[in-house]
Amino acid sequence: MKRLMLVGMALSLGACALVGPDYEVPKDAAVQRSDLNGPLRQDADSVVSAPVPEDWWQLYQDQRLNALVRQALSANTELRVAAANIAKARAQVEVAESQGGFSGGIKAGAQRLQESGEAFLLPEKVPVATIGEAIISASYQFDLWGTFKRGTEAAKANADAVQAAADTARITLVADVVKAYTQVCSANEEYHIARESLDLQEQGVKLNQRLRDAGRGDETQVTRSQTQFKSLRAELPRFKAERETGLYTLAALLAKPVEQLPAGTADCAELPHLAQLVPVGDGAALLKRRPDVRQAERQLAAATANIGVATGALYPDISIGAQVGTIGILENLGEPATNRWGFGPQINWSIPTNGTRARIRMAEASTQAALAHFDGVVLNAIRETQTRLAQYSALLDRRDALAEAEQSAKEAADQTHRYYQAGRESFLADLQATRTYTDMRAQLAAANSQVAMGQIGVFLALGGGWKGGGGKP
Repeated sequence: MKRLMLVGMALSLGACALVGPDYEVPKDAAVQRSDLNGPLRQDADSVVSAPVPEDWWQLYQDQRLNALVRQALSANTELRVAAANIAKARAQVEVAESQGGFSGGIKAGAQRLQESGEAFLLPEKVPVATIGEAIISASYQFDLWGTFKRGTEAAKANADAVQAAADTARITLVADVVKAYTQVCSANEEYHIARESLDLQEQGVKLNQRLRDAGRGDETQVTRSQTQFKSLRAELPRFKAERETGLYTLAALLAKPVEQLPAGTADCAELPHLAQLVPVGDGAALLKRRPDVRQAERQLAAATANIGVATGALYPDISIGAQVGTIGILENLGEPATNRWGFGPQINWSIPTNGTRARIRMAEASTQAALAHFDGVVLNAIRETQTRLAQYSALLDRRDALAEAEQSAKEAADQTHRYYQAGRESFLADLQATRTYTDMRAQLAAANSQVAMGQIGVFLALGGGWKGGGGKP
């Protein structure tokens, strides 16, 4: 007994190494590459190398949009699921931290019992009796190999990964809210322009009919203008549908009926406008900021810790415990003849022939898979961001070209109208110039909508908006 106790104490005091590898980001991981941590591809006309704000949507300075984001962050069902997952992960950390160390218990009971005589080497039958017991026990399990500590490391890393997943849900939610709001505003704006174009086309139809009736035109011109009128009219339901889609998307994101959206949301006809260049930072800041990168890195840390958990099964579990109690015939409990106590170390060691080493290899393979996934997420983050920036730059170039064309069409329409007033141009020419200008306005409005969506895609790729519960609206 004394020797066992001394062995147990010596092992507990002398253990200083943890099973399994200590975690650190591998030197050959993609996130360590200098070419991925440098400046992002930038177009001086579209972005600026400045820190990405956490509450990027406030750059639009739209109070209605701020209210939508705030309400979505407080009521969205996906964030409620994420919050529940975080609470679950934290509870799992508490479970891991409670492994080993001190434990205790109380056992009490009574039963009518017929014991086996031969179990006590007695040839005769043992009398039936009412047997009772009351035992208090306590023990301390030593974490000599660091198995429990590795389990706690894995649980904490998993909790961090769950938190990062919640951050991803947050930034995705914010981007979806801004997208849906932009869709509503864009659909309303394009609808109003389409109505103007339709009214002008209707005037053209009536003019062609009058010319035909006066013998100065033919039926072909009337039919052609009617066809254009019907084609334009067929576009109106599309804008209404896009508006309704945006509104119902907002309602789902905010978990409330459309009627309870902030006042004026359904009637918004002006796109959110960014009054500055898009701040993008650099590659190093991007990889630290994006939640999916942090999630993959934490999953790698958890997988590394699980190697230690699996390796710990190769070694014995050593604990020391004590118990005191009384057991015997019920009415004699507490008397010296029924009292018992014990104290001493205990070693449980399952010889590793049941697949333990295979489980270690499984954990090591999982770590390699987690590293490959981590590298893939990092590379995808850079690719996605660079792609979004390139697309955004192209959208800006197209929008600027259309803006120049729209300005030219406006000047032409104004000039033709002045000529018409001076009697130098026909009403039909004036109408046609105005209609061309209206068509260019419609194209420019669609291009502005694409630019706004491109901005949202850039901010989403940059991973902005996951801290602080959404900022101050």
